[in-house]
Amino acid sequence: KARVIQKGSDVTVIGYGAQMHVLQDACNKARVIQKGSDVTVIGYGAQMHVLQDACNKARDEYGISCELIDLRTLLPWDVGTVLDSVKKTGRCIVSHEAPRTMGYAAEISSTIQERAFLYLEAPVGRVTGYDTPFPLTHEKFYVPDSYKNLEAIKKVVNY
Repeated sequence: KARVIQKGSDVTVIGYGAQMHVLQDACNKARVIQKGSDVTVIGYGAQMHVLQDACNKARDEYGISCELIDLRTLLPWDVGTVLDSVKKTGRCIVSHEAPRTMGYAAEISSTIQERAFLYLEAPVGRVTGYDTPFPLTHEKFYVPDSYKNLEAIKKVVNY
């Protein structure tokens, strides 16, 4: 059995012979990787390297300033940081490796639509995997790459 000790925002979990200390506030907070003014780009996990590359290409090749946000956690996720950024830029794309249908980008874009609709200059873009079973041998064709994300950034900015 595990035991949880909480003091303020610090949480310590003790169990199975190990002790893990978690600063709860830091876990729930998204990180703004790169400041920008034209479009908000949201992702998490392994997709962050791809998104960083896409944001750099957008800046270098098209002069597009991207604000890149790493969610870091999915439940709970930092709605405040995302909404502040979207209200500033007026545009947003959300990228993840999972299929489009019932993917987490749908939850994020729905929340943005509900809470920041009047700030949007374009529909929220979603860059995701395909609605097929994950093809392990063809992963590089399935997972969204920097070029697919760059096209979504350009589409949202030029809407």
